Amino acid sequence: MLLVVDVGNTNTVIGVYDKDRLVVNWRITTKKDGTVDEYGVVFRDLFNFSSEVKFEMIDSMIISSVVPPIISPLVGMAEKYFNVVPIIVDSETKTGLRILYDNPKEVGADRIVNAVAAFKKYGGPTIVVDFGTATTFCSISKNAEYRGGIIVPGIMIALEALFQRAAKLPRIELKKPDRVLGKNTANSMQSGIIFGYAGLVDGLISRLEKELGEKSFVVATGGLAEVIASESKKIKNLVRQ
Repeated sequence: MLLVVDVGNTNTVIGVYDKDRLVVNWRITTKKDGTVDEYGVVFRDLFNFSSEVKFEMIDSMIISSVVPPIISPLVGMAEKYFNVVPIIVDSETKTGLRILYDNPKEVGADRIVNAVAAFKKYGGPTIVVDFGTATTFCSISKNAEYRGGIIVPGIMIALEALFQRAAKLPRIELKKPDRVLGKNTANSMQSGIIFGYAGLVDGLISRLEKELGEKSFVVATGGLAEVIASESKKIKNLVRQ
């Protein structure tokens, strides 16, 4: 079985595949200063809660990380606890995707795996919108080319900035309000974030499509995708994590 680990700035998503079938998956907080053995304990505990997969079933591993300090201890954990040498995804990994960035090494591993997965599942042209710590847009052509993308501040970054920079604005629950026009502070903030980001997504995709001269299939992913996807006119599919 294949163990896949996608390390983001905020969360780490872990999955186990049996060929093309996702058997089990977990989401944990990214621990940026963990040791080999600490990661070993975390993974052991996750596997202990699963009735479908066990440590000894893992015979390969792939790591995608946008947090460089985590890579070394995760590799050490893979070798010590799973007895495998993991593949580390970067711009030089042979994925079948041609990266057209000015400097391909600048493309994060998270964006590479998003693009590869989207192209394999939907073909091209495709746009992937990933709602994570940052909100990223990646464009993939029908010829399996990573054409480039867009990066904007993530939803939680925006909310935290409002709370920290505006003395009278509170931390709020991120949920869709009943109306666009807020009648209290929390609803006003919720409207601005949810409907505002939906408008941002649709506006940027419209500009991308105009610039590229073609329509794209738009897929959303990431921890906060579900909050925005239902309000977007451009997002056609949601990949839940």
